[in-house]
Amino acid sequence: MIIFLNTALDLKIFSPTQPIGIIILFIGIVFSGMIFYIIYAVSTNKESLEDKKIRNEKESLQQEKIGKLFPKKK
Repeated sequence: MIIFLNTALDLKIFSPTQPIGIIILFIGIVFSGMIFYIIYAVSTNKESLEDKKIRNEKESLQQEKIGKLFPKKK
């Protein structure tokens, strides 16, 4: 039974020295690199430019509201 399975599907085509094996290794390396980059980007808490713009607008609106509630006495 095992001999029949080995002859029906030649597993040597998936070895790292064969073209299909090299393609599988390359895809695995690219996928692993993408995963590590995503983990790095999330852990360093990088903000996009749009997020910074929205946050700055909210802070300036908040400062205006605080300024209206507590006007400075001259």
